[in-house]
Amino acid sequence: MSPSPVLPALQLGPGREFDRIRAIARALGTRASGLGDDCALLPAGSGTLALSTDVSVENVHFRLEWLSLEEVGWRAAAAALSDLAGEAAQPEGMLVALVAPASATEVDLSAVMSGAGSAGAMVGAPVIGGDLSTGPVWSISVTVVGRTASPVTRAGARPGDGLWITGVLGGARAALEAWRRGDRPESRARTAFVHPEPRIVAGRWLAARGAHAMVDLSDGLGGDAEHLAAASGVALKLTLDRLPVAPDAVAEARRLDLPVQLFAAEGGEDYELLAALPGEFGPTDAMEFQRECGIALTRVGEVEQGSGVHATLGGRPVMLSGFNHFAQGP
Repeated sequence: MSPSPVLPALQLGPGREFDRIRAIARALGTRASGLGDDCALLPAGSGTLALSTDVSVENVHFRLEWLSLEEVGWRAAAAALSDLAGEAAQPEGMLVALVAPASATEVDLSAVMSGAGSAGAMVGAPVIGGDLSTGPVWSISVTVVGRTASPVTRAGARPGDGLWITGVLGGARAALEAWRRGDRPESRARTAFVHPEPRIVAGRWLAARGAHAMVDLSDGLGGDAEHLAAASGVALKLTLDRLPVAPDAVAEARRLDLPVQLFAAEGGEDYELLAALPGEFGPTDAMEFQRECGIALTRVGEVEQGSGVHATLGGRPVMLSGFNHFAQGP
């Protein structure tokens, strides 16, 4: 069997986390292949296997004062499955490596795994293996396996494409801000944080309609748009006035004295999709998407020649930042 080709790493946008990924890629050199996308891609017969791993750590990604153990499992699995959505892959299965405190009971372990299993079952991804260990806090690492005939990476956006976002943004951040100040989040915001739904059907629909590039919004529009722009070697022009904002984000943004669109754009963990679609894709197509996928699809900008992300709000340029895993916690 011939070895798989060594593929170059995709360009990543700015940020401390991604500086560390770049350093790791340099250290690995030819011992790594194709780093920097939502998934690792391996040729498999007439199609492609898509694989991704996501880790959720207590007091970094969640707090048990806010979530039940079953919700922790669901959220961890959904975050990993969202990477498959960004690649337009159909899930095949999940492996779950679970680290639990020594005080955890069999009931606790079963609750976490029940949540993870339910998230996988929603999109046809059974638990097919994993590992179990003990440690100082809860940690759940979920590896997902999917399959696609034509993967959609971050690297294909072209000048003239439109930029479209599924669903709404800001709900997860609204819940997080409420918890941080000691309040109970509104039910819709809480659901957005603890029970995200990976956009598997939406990703495959967009791929079938000619999406040139796609990324799941785990680090917020501000961060993930930079990665798509860098990987594709283009500039992204975002009009934040068009941004689809979750209703519960409005009050939270006002409490922080932030424009609601900026609040939503810089919040992480919405797990929606940002897609670059051909210029002729328009409102009629978006209505068809909503009928078939059950969520909205909103055009928020255009792809142009150049580099970086250029956002405006009310006609004025604004700087966007994304979620920084090394500077922010729950």
